[in-house]
Parts: sequence; C-alpha cells; structure tokens
Amino acid sequence: MRSYSIFTILLLCIAILVVDIFAFFWLQSITQLIDSVFFRNAIHIAFWVFTIGLIVSIMVLKVRLDDIDPRRKQLLVSSLYGLTISSFIPKLIFVIVISILFFTNFVFSEKEPLLVIPFIGLFSGFLPFFVIAFGIFKSIYNFKTYHLKIVFKDLPETFDGLRIVHISDLHLGSFNYRFHILKRAVSKINHLKPDLIFFTGDLVNNYAWELRGWTRVFRELSSTIGKYAVLGNHDYGDYSEWSSKKEKQENFKAIKDFYKENDFNLLLNQSDIIEKNNAKIAIIGVENWGNPPFKQYGDLPKAIKKGEAIPFKILLSHDPSHWTEEVVDKTNIALTLSGHTHGMQAAFQYKQLQWSPIKYKYKHWAGLYNSENQYLHVNRGLGWLGFPGRLGMRPEISLIELKAETD
Repeated sequence: MRSYSIFTILLLCIAILVVDIFAFFWLQSITQLIDSVFFRNAIHIAFWVFTIGLIVSIMVLKVRLDDIDPRRKQLLVSSLYGLTISSFIPKLIFVIVISILFFTNFVFSEKEPLLVIPFIGLFSGFLPFFVIAFGIFKSIYNFKTYHLKIVFKDLPETFDGLRIVHISDLHLGSFNYRFHILKRAVSKINHLKPDLIFFTGDLVNNYAWELRGWTRVFRELSSTIGKYAVLGNHDYGDYSEWSSKKEKQENFKAIKDFYKENDFNLLLNQSDIIEKNNAKIAIIGVENWGNPPFKQYGDLPKAIKKGEAIPFKILLSHDPSHWTEEVVDKTNIALTLSGHTHGMQAAFQYKQLQWSPIKYKYKHWAGLYNSENQYLHVNRGLGWLGFPGRLGMRPEISLIELKAETD
C-alpha cells in the first residue's frame, strides 16, 4: 500500500462506503421478509460493523505501514486486499444489477417486489462472492500445465523434440514459507522430464529474506541439460526503502547468489551456448526491461553478442513489452519467453477464447503469440502478488516442445 497516496486510499474508502450505503438500501428490502426484529437488526448491525471495520483497517494500515515489520507487512496487506475485493466487488455487482432492474421496471412491479428482490439479490451478490472465494482458497494453488508444440525452420534437427519447462513470477514471499505447496508444482515439473527449465523473473516480492528455506524446494528441480533464469522488476529491491545503498546492494547480491546455490544459470545481459552433436542453440537472458514506470536494466545488444552468429536463439526477458519494442522484426530471435503480467490473476478463458482487463495495458499478456515466425510465450505466473487469489487464471507451468521444420 505504500505505492498509493493517502488521497488514493481515501477515495477507495469513500467508494467502499458509497457502495455499501446503496447495498444496505437493497439489503433492507430483503431483510423485510424476516419476521424476527432481533435477527433483522442483527444482520443490519453486522453489515455496518464489517463496513466500518474494513474502512478503519485500511486507513490504519496505510498510516502505520512504514512501522510494520516487513515480514508481517506482506501478509497483512494481501489479507486486507483479499477481504476488500471479496466484499466490494459482490456488493457493487449486486447494487448495479438491482438498480438497473428497478429503474427500468424490467422485473419489479408494485405488487410483487418482495418475491423478486431476494432471488436477484442472492444470485447477483453471493455468486461473485463464491467465485472470488473459490479463487482465493482453491484456484490460487491449483497449478495447470500447458503443453505447446512449436515448429521452427532454423531449429537444428539435433534439438528436435527439445522439452522446455517455462515458469515465471514465483513471488516466494507470498507463499509465506508454505514449502509443501510449491513442492507440488516442482513434482509436476519434474514429471514432465524437461531438458531445460527457464524461469523468467520475479523470484521474490522485494526482499532476499523471503528466500529462507526455499533451497530445499528449488534443489529438487531437475532437467537433463540445464536451468536458466533472468531477473524481474521485483528482484531489484526498487519497491522498498533502504537505510543505505549498501543494504540494497547486499539484498540484490543475496538474490543472485540464491540462483547459483540452486544450480540455476542467472543470465544478466548474457548468452550461453548449448551444443549437441556439433549443433548449437543460443540462450539469451536480459535483465528487466519494461516500459516506464518500469526500469530498463536490460541490454539486448550486449546480451546477444556471444550468440549472435548462432541461427537459433531463445530469449528470456521478464516483461513482454520488450518483445514488441526491441525483438520482433529487429532481431532473428526465434522464441522469447516472458512473464510479468500474471494475466492480472483474473480472466475469462474458454477453449481458445480468453479475456482479461490486463489486455488494455499489455498487448501480449498470456499464452503464445506469433509474428512472422517469431514467437513470444507469456507465462501466467506460478505465484501471486497483491490479491491473494486467481479468478479464471490458474497458476501456470508451461511445457514447450520444439520441433524442427521438415521439408
């Protein structure tokens, strides 16, 4: 919440209050059906106790945020975030639906409003609440494996059938040291028998101390050729306040050292060459490169230099915006792997159809994209940040199988 001004927080609290006033107006139409005055009043009191308690909690947390231990801050913020969303969105939908039906006289009449209001109210209010609750308590760690096969004309036949597992955006601080949950994902990854594991950034939320104990999980990741990683925008410590430049540098170094300790090749504007039976492919990794306000630490010309002469290249770049700005039509990089968007942790997906509000910020936000035989894959993320849930956007493990084009 530090990234939001006190004015923004006040606007949020006012919005919550206004929506709840309207929601309470319609709630009274439903509670009129209850004969017991005591029970009816108890519902009304509980409604306002929750509303006032939520608003006060938001304001207190904002004011005291800088004084809270960072180890508790993530848990408090995410819990309050989830509580706010699960309360505000259902009530907002409830108010909108009931108001539209009432003012258009589409459903209500003077003779039978009490028969319709409870049905519409329960459906339009409780349904989104249960959807959000499902996203918080079930979908958030319901890992999904996507299996893709991509054909490339420049892929050496030696590497035909190369199996790549692409994961991204772990945000380990959000797991709150629940190692057993991520172990399930690691088990799924190892079961895929990958040749290469690529991780495209955002290992932590902000701090290196979030990594304590996670070595026991990371060391279980297995691949036949190697494991590679790049940094995401959250891995630099740019969203935290530091007592000194040295403290920030030590935090950054500890995050980089974690990869080394767990046999990951962290590519910092670097390339690595994989050779098999006299055939080669280049693995290129850039530091985070994003459109403002995100920092542009990435240096693609520097990163690509070692592998420039190799026809088939794979690029790891955290932010998919980089693909549009510096990769596609400007290089001969065949496949770019990114993450960053999380698919907004909320989307509608049905077969080939998918939609999320994040599409209005990122043109490429989830899945596979192609432009003149240059491919971009955007991983939906394995962890979460902010809202402690996933709505129609399950955490992703991607298995990408590379195929060589045959005549």
